[in-house]
Amino acid sequence: MNFVIVTGLSGAGKTRAINALEDIGFFCADNIPPKLISTFYDMSQQAQGTLSHVAIVTDIRGGDMFPLFLKTLDRMKAEYKKFKILFLDANNYILINRFQETRRKHPLTDSCLGSLEKAVKLERMMLRPIRERADYVIDTSNLSTAQLKERISSLFLGNASDAMRIQCISFGFKFGIPAEADLVFDVRCLPNPFYVDSLKHLTGLDKPVQDYVLKSSETKGFTDRLFSLVDYMIPLYCNEGKSQLVIAIGCTGGHHRSVTLTQVLYKHLLSQNLSVSVNHRDIRKE
Repeated sequence: MNFVIVTGLSGAGKTRAINALEDIGFFCADNIPPKLISTFYDMSQQAQGTLSHVAIVTDIRGGDMFPLFLKTLDRMKAEYKKFKILFLDANNYILINRFQETRRKHPLTDSCLGSLEKAVKLERMMLRPIRERADYVIDTSNLSTAQLKERISSLFLGNASDAMRIQCISFGFKFGIPAEADLVFDVRCLPNPFYVDSLKHLTGLDKPVQDYVLKSSETKGFTDRLFSLVDYMIPLYCNEGKSQLVIAIGCTGGHHRSVTLTQVLYKHLLSQNLSVSVNHRDIRKE
């Protein structure tokens, strides 16, 4: 049974995540109190013939019951119950904006005397131990609904496996570094197609841009070292039992150099029969 516990910060996109999981065949249940997670696991396992993929959401809405979350996870682990934790995150500014736009009330607002900013900060502090235990962390600050669905599909679509899944992300530094990144590489030092008129409005998915970026000796030196480092580190992460490795490559705007190098790394890892996906976060942004 593939059992996924979805949690994270209020407003970070847990509802969108659970909808995406439902779309790819998961049986989903929202707002399960932490104390009932283990019971729900047992019930799902008994119905394994029909419930082979299960996802539940538990979060701060559990109120006084939420502190039991860590104890529940420890007990399930001691009982050899296999599960994965998907943690949804976003930066504080984005979270506050989302609550203001939807006029929803944050679950901790009353505890913080009506201050939304304090409520967001308090929740982040309370959830830090859970985030540290998470198998998968997705920062939704700059993700559209379609991009989030694509990310979740790449993580969970197909057969359940304990093998580490690798995500290669291109991004633009002016839009911020992906918070979930384990390894971040800055390629702003490489030749920039943006200053070539015929290439400016293309992206790293277009062959003329790829040819321009990859022909330089600087890029060749970078890719040789990048492949060597990543190839060395992946087995070490696997030995540590890491479920997800996020490798982010950034340039200024996330259109040219980062996209090109991310595609090159993706194909390199794919050639080694690794479970790898690619996402160009900022390629459509101005």
